Amino acid sequence: MRGSEFPPPKNADEYIAQQPVEFRAMLKKLRSIILTTVPQAVESISYQIPCYKYLYMLVGIGVSKKYCSFYVMNPSLVKTLKNELKDLKTSGSTIHFAPDEPLPVNLIKKIILTRAKQNEILALAKKKQ
Repeated sequence: MRGSEFPPPKNADEYIAQQPVEFRAMLKKLRSIILTTVPQAVESISYQIPCYKYLYMLVGIGVSKKYCSFYVMNPSLVKTLKNELKDLKTSGSTIHFAPDEPLPVNLIKKIILTRAKQNEILALAKKKQ
């Protein structure tokens, strides 16, 4: 978790570098999964965390005291996937991973692709208006 000794990060590399060493590998892996699953996603810093936009906000990553966080940015999607997420720590639209636990890569990819599809549907709906 970034402390006040660091300036706000300008990009994901800075954000990751500012985190405790035990969180960095998981953050890098989450970042890689996002960018390889939706290569056209644009990376930025929003709310002082790395966020990824594809048409609209897609997902984000971050760190809390004990966990790496994967921000799904859609509470109803988390509820829809509750059976698949039952063995993971969740709160609202966030999934938390201890830095030493294996990532459920296929589930993370499924969430990213679902969010991308939701954003495409939203973009089409707005275009028709």
